[in-house]
Amino acid sequence: MEHGETSVKNSLVPDRAGQIIEVRIGIALVIAAIVLAVFVVYFKPSKPAPDAPSSSYAPKESGLESISPADPTKYPKLDDMSSWKNPYFVVREDGIGLVDLENHEVHILTPEQIPAELASLGSNAWPYGRVVMVTQATPNSPTPEAKAEVRKNRALLAGTLKELGVVMKEFP
Repeated sequence: MEHGETSVKNSLVPDRAGQIIEVRIGIALVIAAIVLAVFVVYFKPSKPAPDAPSSSYAPKESGLESISPADPTKYPKLDDMSSWKNPYFVVREDGIGLVDLENHEVHILTPEQIPAELASLGSNAWPYGRVVMVTQATPNSPTPEAKAEVRKNRALLAGTLKELGVVMKEFP
C-alpha cells in the first residue's frame, strides 16, 4: 500500500474515542431528561384546596376593613397598660376577656363573638390602626390543666385575630 491509501483508510475508520464521548454525552442527556421529568411530576407544587388559604392570605370580612392598618409608629411606650388606647384582651383560663376601656370591666367572649365586638367599637377606638394588645392572666390555681386552658384560649384568640387581619401585640 502506498502512503496515500493508508491515510484514506485511516480517515474512513471512525474515531472510537469521539464515539465513546458522544455516547456518554447522549446517555447523560437522557438521564438528565428523565431526572427532570421525575422531579417535575413528583415534586411539582400542588395547588391548594379550594377552601384552603392561599399564600396571599386575605382577611375575613368583619366590618373592620375601614380601620387603617396597624401603625407601630403610633404605639405608646408600654410601661403600663393605662397608656394603651386600642382594644385589648386578657386571656384567661375561663375564656377571652375584652377589656372595656371606659369602665375597666372585662367581658368574656367566645372566639365567634370577637369579630362583632371589635366591629361594634367604632373607628375612634382604633387610634393605632388595626392592632390589639393581649395580656395573659395567671390562672387562679396554676395546675397543668388551667395552664393548658390559657394556652388554648390564647391560640383561639390569635387565630381569630389573624383571620380578621388584626395585629396582636403582647404585653408581658
